[in-house]
Amino acid sequence: MNIQDCAVWNTRVLAILRIVSGYLLLTHGTAKLFHAPQVAAFDNLQLFSLLGLAGIIELVVGVLLIIGLFTRYAAFLGSGFAAAAYFLGHVPKGNFFLPMLNGGEPAVLFCFIFLYLVFAGPGAWSLDGDRSS
Repeated sequence: MNIQDCAVWNTRVLAILRIVSGYLLLTHGTAKLFHAPQVAAFDNLQLFSLLGLAGIIELVVGVLLIIGLFTRYAAFLGSGFAAAAYFLGHVPKGNFFLPMLNGGEPAVLFCFIFLYLVFAGPGAWSLDGDRSS
């Protein structure tokens, strides 16, 4: 495979990254709001709480990223949300510079994947691409 062949795949692989990361975020929201998948920690979650708000953000941003609609805005919101989740939910457990030890690795990865999407855009297979045509 030469360099020109790789260039053809750039927007497709970017779209796969967007879709998969959006789906993973969406499942966090559905676990919190709809108990699917069922996570015992969310059994008594109140909608009007910090975790309830997080579930709503995860649901909306996840869907927007999957379909590629308002991708840059959704990714910006998702990136900030993930950073806040890290600082509010994981840093208090200690080990600021070692997310592996405070359970914050997913939040850090979501933060930087979404930050990348802010600048890279949606890639292929997006409603944003269809709207600009």
